[in-house]
Amino acid sequence: MNVRLTQRYETRTPESKRLFDDARRIIPGGVEGSIKHYSPYPLTFDHAKGPIMRDVDGHEYIDYLLSFGALMLGHGHPAVVEATRRVWEEFGTSAFGLSSPLEVRLADVVRSLYPSVEELRFTNSGLEATLLAVRLGLAATGRDVVAKFEGHYHGGHEQVLISVSPNPAQAGPATRPRSVPGSLGLPDHFAEHTIVLPFNDYNACEAILTANAGRVGVVVLEPMEAGFVPADPVFLQSLRDLTTRLGMVLVFDEVKTGFRVRLGGAQEYYGVQADLTALGKILGGGLPIGAVGGRREILELTSPLREGGDAGIVFHSGTFNGNPMSVAAGLATLEILQRPGVFEGILHATERLRRSIEEIGRAEGYDVRTVGVGAVFDLLFTTQDVTDYRSRISADKERRLALDFLLMENGIFSKPLNRFSLSLVHDQETLQRTEEAFARSFRQLRDFV
Repeated sequence: MNVRLTQRYETRTPESKRLFDDARRIIPGGVEGSIKHYSPYPLTFDHAKGPIMRDVDGHEYIDYLLSFGALMLGHGHPAVVEATRRVWEEFGTSAFGLSSPLEVRLADVVRSLYPSVEELRFTNSGLEATLLAVRLGLAATGRDVVAKFEGHYHGGHEQVLISVSPNPAQAGPATRPRSVPGSLGLPDHFAEHTIVLPFNDYNACEAILTANAGRVGVVVLEPMEAGFVPADPVFLQSLRDLTTRLGMVLVFDEVKTGFRVRLGGAQEYYGVQADLTALGKILGGGLPIGAVGGRREILELTSPLREGGDAGIVFHSGTFNGNPMSVAAGLATLEILQRPGVFEGILHATERLRRSIEEIGRAEGYDVRTVGVGAVFDLLFTTQDVTDYRSRISADKERRLALDFLLMENGIFSKPLNRFSLSLVHDQETLQRTEEAFARSFRQLRDFV
C-alpha cells in the first residue's frame, strides 16, 4: 500500500482508527471476520440510508459494498423496515424457535424463480447453506469426496475451505490444481477428500472427475467465480452433463449471484439447472439467512418423517432457521424486485456505470476492464481476459488498491479490492456523482503509482 495514501487515510479517519484500536483489546484483529479487514484498518460506520453510508468521522460515501451485495434495495428501504415492524406488531416476537406462516411463502417465491428447486430448507447464512448442500450430496451418493474449483469461496467450513486463494507457487499446474488448505486447523482428511478443479477448463475437469468417478459425490462451484467471473456457457452445460453421467450431485453456490445476476440467478442466465442450490444474502433483505433448494429426493433426506431415527436422516437444524424477521425482509425485497421494470432498471444502471468507468479509466491511459454479469462487477487493471482464478489474480492489485483509497477520499466506498454491487437506490443522480468521483480518482492516481 502506498505510504502517502495510508497517511492521508489515517489523517481523515482518526475516530475509525481509535475505535479499531479499542476493538483490538477484546476482538481478535479488531474485526468480526477475516473478510472484514483491510489495512491499515477498516472504516467504522454509524449510519446509512439509501445508497449512502456515513463513517464515525462524519464522511459520507456512496456505498457499492452493500453489505457484500446483500442489500439489493439499499439501506433501510421503507418496505423492509415496514415488513420487520409488522413482525413485531403481529407476532410479538422476532423468533418462535418453531414455524411461522411466513417461511412457506418465501419458499414458494424461491421455487417460482428457480425451477430446479422442488423443496427447500432455510439456514442462517450462506455458509450454512453450502455446508448442508455438501452434506446432502455426499449422503445422496454414498461417496466421501467433494470436488470444488480453485478460487471459489463457499464459506468457512472445512470441506470447502480448500484452495480459496492459494499462492500460485503452491497451487500446482493450472490444469491439475493441488488442494491447498485455506486455514490453520484443517485436518489432513479434508484436503485429502477435496479435489480441486480449474474453472472454465472442461477438458481438465472431465479428466479429473472421470479418474475419480467412484469417489466424488459432490461437485460444487460458483457459476460466476467470486460472484463476477462468468462461466463459459458451454463449459457449464458440459459440466452439468458430465456430473449427471458420473452420478455426482452438482451444487451451484448462488449466494452471490442469486437475485443479482438475474432474479432466477445464474441458472436463469445460463439455462442450466443444478441438483442443489445454495442461496443467501439478498434472500434475507439485509438480515441473516441462507437456503438450500433442489431435487425433492435429495432434500427429503433431511425429513424427520423418514424411518430410522437420527441414523436415517441428514441432520440439519438451527434455532433461527426461517425466523420471521429475516423471512419478512426477504419477502418484501423479492416482491419489489419482481415488479415490472425494477430489476431491469438496476441492470441498466449497472451497465451504464461499467461503461463509464472503463471510458474514464482508458481516457486517463489505464488498461482497465470491468468484469461481471447483472448488478455486480469488479474493476481490474489488466490487459488479458479474465476467465478463472489465476487470470483474475494476475491483475495489478497495487494500482487497484490505490484507486480504492482515492475513491474513498472522493466519497465512494466498496471495501478495497472488493467487487461493486448496485441496488434499486443507485439512481441517475447517484450514478452521475459516482462517475465524477471516478474521474477525479483516476486523474489523481498517476500521482501515487
